[in-house]
Formats: sequence, C-alpha cells, structure tokens
Amino acid sequence: MPSLSCHNLLELAAANEVPLPSPTPLRLPRVMSVASPASPTSPSPSAPPRRVIVSHRLPLRAAPDPAAPFGFAFTVDAGTVAYQLRSGLPANAPVLHIGTLPAAAAEAASDELSNYLLANFSCLPVYLPSDLHHRFYHGFCKHYLWPLLHYLLPLTPSSLGGLPFQRTLYHSFLSANRAFADRLTEVLTPDEDLVWIHDYHLLALPTFLRKRFPRAKVGFFLHSPFPSSEIFRTIPVRDDLVRALLNADLVGFHTFDYARHFLSACSRLLGLDYQSKRGYIGIEYYGRTVTVKILPVGIDMGQLRSVVSAPETGDAVRRVAEAYKGRRLMIGVDDVDLFKGIGLKFLAMEQLLVEHPELRGRAVLVQIANPARSEGRDVQGVQDEARAISARVNARFGTPGYTPIVLLDGPVTAQEKAAYYATAECCVVSAVRDGLNRIPYIYTVLRQESDALGDDAPKRSVIVLSEFVGCSPSLSGAIRVNPWSVESVAEAMNAALRMPEAEQRLRHEKHYKYVSTHDVAYWARSFDQDLQRACKDHFSRRHWGIGFGMSFKVVALGPNFRRLSVEHIVPSYRRTENRLILLDYDGTVMPENSIDKAPSSEVISVLNRLCEDPRNRVFIVSGRGKDELSKWFAPCEKLGIAAEHGYSTR
Repeated sequence: MPSLSCHNLLELAAANEVPLPSPTPLRLPRVMSVASPASPTSPSPSAPPRRVIVSHRLPLRAAPDPAAPFGFAFTVDAGTVAYQLRSGLPANAPVLHIGTLPAAAAEAASDELSNYLLANFSCLPVYLPSDLHHRFYHGFCKHYLWPLLHYLLPLTPSSLGGLPFQRTLYHSFLSANRAFADRLTEVLTPDEDLVWIHDYHLLALPTFLRKRFPRAKVGFFLHSPFPSSEIFRTIPVRDDLVRALLNADLVGFHTFDYARHFLSACSRLLGLDYQSKRGYIGIEYYGRTVTVKILPVGIDMGQLRSVVSAPETGDAVRRVAEAYKGRRLMIGVDDVDLFKGIGLKFLAMEQLLVEHPELRGRAVLVQIANPARSEGRDVQGVQDEARAISARVNARFGTPGYTPIVLLDGPVTAQEKAAYYATAECCVVSAVRDGLNRIPYIYTVLRQESDALGDDAPKRSVIVLSEFVGCSPSLSGAIRVNPWSVESVAEAMNAALRMPEAEQRLRHEKHYKYVSTHDVAYWARSFDQDLQRACKDHFSRRHWGIGFGMSFKVVALGPNFRRLSVEHIVPSYRRTENRLILLDYDGTVMPENSIDKAPSSEVISVLNRLCEDPRNRVFIVSGRGKDELSKWFAPCEKLGIAAEHGYSTR
C-alpha cells in the first residue's frame, strides 16, 4: 500500500483517487558495494531481513597505529551490548551497525574510512563535527537528560556543575539525531530492514525516520530508567520525546516500573490509554499499535566463558587468592558517576568495621572504578569523595599488611576483573539509581565458571543489591538494601559474610539458573521476534504523515478506508429513502474549545430542518447526562438523544 504525507487529516484524499506509484528499482546506497533486494513494495521471502543496529557509538575500539590504514588499528569491542546482541539474531541475517566513531578516531572521518569499516566490520560511521558532538553528548545527553532520567532535577547552580534545560543544546541534540537519520536514509530498505535503536542519546531518531519512511520497521530500547511521570513532565520538550518513542513500532524497557512510568506519561501528556492482550501491552496511536516490551538485557555467556578459560585469568585468580589469603573479600565494580553510590558504599564499609570489630583485619572491600563516560565537575567530585573516604577509613582501621578499602581507579584488564569476581565471596552494588547494572550477573557467572582455585565444592555467592537498580527484580536471592541507609548496607554486608554456606549455595544456584538462561542472546532473540510481530500489519495498511517537526506522526488506516467527501455524500443522501444520522456533540456539533457548551440557535435550527425530513432519523450522541441534553434540545421535538455514551436513549 502507498505511504503518503499531508499536514491535516481533512486533506486525506479518497483512497481510490490516489494513483499507486509504479515499482521502481532501489538506488544503491552510496557506501554499499553490493545491491540490496530488488523489491520496493513487499518483503523478500527468500532471505531474512537485514538488522540495522543503531547506537551512539559503533562497537569498535581504535588504537593509534601509524602502520594501519587511516592511522588507527580498529578492532571489535565485544563488551558492548550492540555487538553482543548479534548472538541472538538469525545466523543468516545480515547485520549493519550505525553509530559514531570511537572517540580516539573521531577526527579520521572520510568516505574511504566508511567503506573500509563497512567492508571489514559491517559498521557505518556517522560523522558529527566535534563541537556538535560535544554539545549533543556532553551537553544535552550527559548533563541534562541522563541525570533527569535518573531522577535528578537540574536544581544545582551551573557554577557547581548543574545544567538546566537549554534550547540551544536541545537543537544540537536534534541535529545529531537528524545526522543519524541522514546516514540511515542512505542505506535503508524500509520495507525490508529491521531497525533497532538503542538508548536515550537517540530518543528523537524514530520521528526523523518515520517522517522519511512511514512504513519503516523501527524498534527502540531504552537502557536507562524511565522516571516517574512527575519527573518526566518537568522536561520542557516532554511531548516531543514521548511522541518520538511512539513513532517506533516496539519500545523496550528493562523493568515493569519503567514501562509503567512511560504508560503514565503517555496518559497524562497525550491522553493515550493502553491495552494488555495475550501478554502484550499496546498503545493505540493514530491507527498504529505501539507495542511495549519488558525484558532486562542479559550477559554474553560465551564472552565470559572465553575470559574465564584464558590462561591469564587463571594466573590472575591465583594471584588474587594468594594476596587476600585469610581475608573476607568483597567486590564492587562501578562506573565513576553520581548515581553509583561509591561513597555510600565506603561509608557502609566504615560502619561495618565500627559495629563489628571482629571483622577488622579480615574484611576487605575491593572497589574497581571504571573510567567515567563523561566529563565535568560532578565526575571529579565523585572521584575526590571516593578517594577521601577510602583514605580516611584506611587510616582509621588499616594496619601494616591490611587495607580495608582497596580502590582501583586505574586501568584494570578483563582478566584481572574476572579474577576479583571469581575470588570475592560477596558482591556489593549500592547504586542510588541505575537502569539495569549487569555487574551482579557477571559476578554470578564468574563465580560459577571459574575453576582456577581447584575447589571441587559446590559454588556459592552472595549479592548485596540496591533496590533502586533495574536488575533487582530478577535477582530474588539477593540481599536488597536501601543504599541511602548506611547502617542497612553495613548490616547487609555483615549478614552476607556470616551467611551459612548452604544458604549461599541455594541463592547462587537460583541466580545462576536465571542469568545463564536469560542471557543477551535470549533478550535479543525475544526483542527481534516481537519487532517482527509488531510490524506484521505494515503492508495491509495505508499510511499518511501529518504534522511538522517533532510533532510529526503517521496515521495508519485500513486498505478499504474512504474519506467522506461532499461529492460522494450529497448524491447518496438524495438517493436514500431511510437515513440514520448520528452526530457527536462535543468537538463536532460544538467546538471543543467553546466556553458555553449549550447549543446556539443556529444549531437548533439546523437540527430541526434535518428532523423535519420524514426520511431522517437524527440522534445526538454524547457522554453528557440525559437531563442536561434534554434541556438543551427541548426545542427539537423529533431529535433523538443518546446520552451517557448510549446508556440513556430517547
């Protein structure tokens, strides 16, 4: 069916008046070296559709190398979700990644580099000028949108690192999203490709795509929290962002709470309701059904097993075990940002040693601080706070050969991290807000899979987990805590260290069974199948685009839809001997913005003229009460009234 565009529903032409475009061969994408499937009007039955994975960064690493092409040695970054999800896609389905270059190679932009990355890595870079990328990523995304999605309102003065909403930064955000849409336009086969967009950096992209390709198959997964509607409603462009998500066919969230907040925002901001049918949640939006999916991302079991089996990992495990022999080792791994609660974790460790002197000299917390993903005073403040608290605790309780808090804020290899995971008997996650946090998943698998210590006893582990992270609902055996209560976290850490081994094994087995079966392949496969299901009706509907800018939306109508036109109505009206005329009241007979809702004398006169014709049966249909309508339309003796949505009929 054709896809058309107009700016007003009243301008929709009758379907039988629209000439169907004749099929034309697809143009070759500028950077593609092979032809796309030839049919522009129907999906190809012979080969699976291509999956186009769109994320802020390409799943690549770039190391300066003068001898390498373009001055950089590019390798796959197997630790990114955008790359790991390939394990859940059909094996014979082509996959194309679209995103910006790694930061180190951002200045190496060229068409030749695009062709090189496309041919060798199936990656197509989006080139953003450095100043635009800085305003887009470090300005709007990381210092306004990301904190707000994590429930932090921009109340801090800008002199202290706070960043309130700025229209110029929002325009940079839109410009960056438009650049992604431009790149997609070059290569997309909209009737066949499945587009999967990732995370809040590209919230506006579904609107730009839908405007260019009304029938594009678009899925969006939000990896961060979706806050309560009370928080989300503070965003000045809140309607734009909600409409952008609704321009996708499938919207995914980690938890039910995030999905519930999104549905509440749709209801409060746009007046949209949802329906749950056969396990699927759907929002009716201008004739389209937007499906909402709830499923947390899993981990890449294959990648973790390859790390565990590496000889370097076994050596590292033995070194760590020897270094902390006789200690009760706890592990924490967090990015350096405002919401990971590293300082609160260190305060809880201090409280643990205060309340339980018997653990002094024995309990050790190793905190691995991953590099910060953004820049600014807030990040520096987190680093300074963590160093100050750890230094104070170590000075207070440390002794020669014993350091209660070991802060590793330098580079740590994957093998060294795996060694700490495998050796620690407890993992502590004290984030005050986090979209998912896969650290407990990784810890559980590495505790199970590592055999470097030669221990044949059943595996066991304990997790102390903040109740404000997305993985909390899926780990029912964890000790859940309120990270803001230092005493509660300290007591949970003590309970973890004193827990009987039999109970540790039971909790560990429960977690490992879930984590190993709900891995990243399971998540990707489920999302991919639901995206295809959400798009199955695209070819049975006609699509019209309406609206401007970020208010753009697509109206989807059935193939038999006909617009009521005067040319068709008047002859039919005159030929018919028995007519039933149903007139909605608010918004049809009377304007919705009218202050006085009572019918005017002109409306009464028109209705009486319609009722005088013996061939007409005229009804006013309204949700208003029967007494009010009967009073208003008393002069219309032959007029029927269906009040209270038809409950009362006269």
